[in-house]
Amino acid sequence: MRQSILVALKDSKSSQSVVNYFARLPFQPDSLDITLLHVFRQPTAGDELMGEDFIQKEAGRVQSMLDDAKKALIEQGVDPARIHLRLATDPYPTVTEGIIDHFSRDIYHMVVIGRRKKSKSEEFVLGDVSVKLVRALEGAAVLVVKTI
Repeated sequence: MRQSILVALKDSKSSQSVVNYFARLPFQPDSLDITLLHVFRQPTAGDELMGEDFIQKEAGRVQSMLDDAKKALIEQGVDPARIHLRLATDPYPTVTEGIIDHFSRDIYHMVVIGRRKKSKSEEFVLGDVSVKLVRALEGAAVLVVKTI
């Protein structure tokens, strides 16, 4: 049975850890369809101060990160035809909302995300994407890879 997996990534070292961990899992690569997703959130005031050029360059950096993640999976034996890249350039209010929206557009059996350690105050103020996804995505497995 073919499994469809959504791997949500951001442009960070923790996402590299997620891809490396995921690539080493004992899946049968020919039974997987993998979508590597990056969700842009609505720009903050700080992002807007950096200018339009910064925002456009960010899309290029993220595309490069998704390409690198695809290469890492191919090196681990995943068929390139079964790896799909999705760059959600229409910004969402939160990354969580973007992941949930893309999850609901297709049939996915699992969502894979990274989670870096946060202080209790950071978690309270910023929220926790992994907890929100576990609660919102009923009927799907959510793999949370703890990163440094």
